[in-house]
Amino acid sequence: MFFRNLTLFRFPTSTRFDDLDAGLDECQLKPVGPLELSSRGFISPFGRDAEALSHRQGDALWLAVGGEDKILPGSVVNDLLQKKLAEIEQKEGRKPGGRTRKRIKDELITDLLPRAFVKPSRTDALVDLGHGVVAVDTSSRKSGENVVSEIRRALGSFPALPLNAEVAPRAVLTGWVAGEPLPDGLSLGDECELRDPIDQGAVVKVQRMELQSDEIAKHLESGKQVTRLALNLDDHVSFVLGEDLIVRKFKLLDGAVDELEATERDDLRAELDARFVLMAGEFRRLFTVLEGALKLSKAEA
Repeated sequence: MFFRNLTLFRFPTSTRFDDLDAGLDECQLKPVGPLELSSRGFISPFGRDAEALSHRQGDALWLAVGGEDKILPGSVVNDLLQKKLAEIEQKEGRKPGGRTRKRIKDELITDLLPRAFVKPSRTDALVDLGHGVVAVDTSSRKSGENVVSEIRRALGSFPALPLNAEVAPRAVLTGWVAGEPLPDGLSLGDECELRDPIDQGAVVKVQRMELQSDEIAKHLESGKQVTRLALNLDDHVSFVLGEDLIVRKFKLLDGAVDELEATERDDLRAELDARFVLMAGEFRRLFTVLEGALKLSKAEA
């Protein structure tokens, strides 16, 4: 269950989660209705067949938002619509107007929805109660906000906002590649993206390359700035940090996973629990480093 991306939101550490379980029960995923396009709600982090809608270890809370979406291709709807409109034109000798087109299209969708296939989805979230931060396993800000909205629906009130930095992340990332000292534990990876601050279309993407090289230095001398940067934390975690403060390609390395494999477990739930504890601990260390380096803003109480 290791996360692959981290879209981060900050909330006041004074936020109360006492009524969370009752709220999750009221907001759990319901099957999408015959005439509905989609449905969202909480599912068990341990799988849809499990009962618990949350899992907590210390200050780390694991939630999962499930979804069901009807697959109704627009090409199918439009093809049927054109056939219906052609029949009307042939029968009445005139082209249907805009209102008629809309009415017929709505009728077609209503007729097709009960027979449409349903696509399930799942998005996990780690809620760090100690730091007041939500990490959603997605690189999409919109998807992350949807998960936060579901948490807000369950709690009644949840003042979580996208992560913000008091310094320009682009300037910090550029400085690290240019040779400025990195925070303790952090080291450069082999991937980065550079953009021209004036001509945003001028982009250089580098992979599997020494970043403190003459070639990269020339791009920096020409004025390009680093907007995404691959980093490692103590040989435990590798990731790509963007100027949008989204962590992509989050991966636990052998230094961390070896600790997990050293202990045998009897069942799948125990294995998932151990993985969550490991990931939560590594995320907490990573967030602490980034919080200091980027001067991440705290949420107002």
